[in-house]
Amino acid sequence: MAHVITDDCISCGACEDVCPVAAISEGSDKYVIDADKCTDCGDCAESCPVEAIKGEKK
Repeated sequence: MAHVITDDCISCGACEDVCPVAAISEGSDKYVIDADKCTDCGDCAESCPVEAIKGEKK
């Protein structure tokens, strides 16, 4: 299971700052999570002010 960032993302960058494995980067219209790097720790989801990060099956 990896996390994904939904279209609700406001591109604030809070998630990127807390990711311990640098799996999050800024995309063209929202931040994105590299599923191969994501360890499913949930730190990003907890830091998101608009709850735009959800768990998703790989």
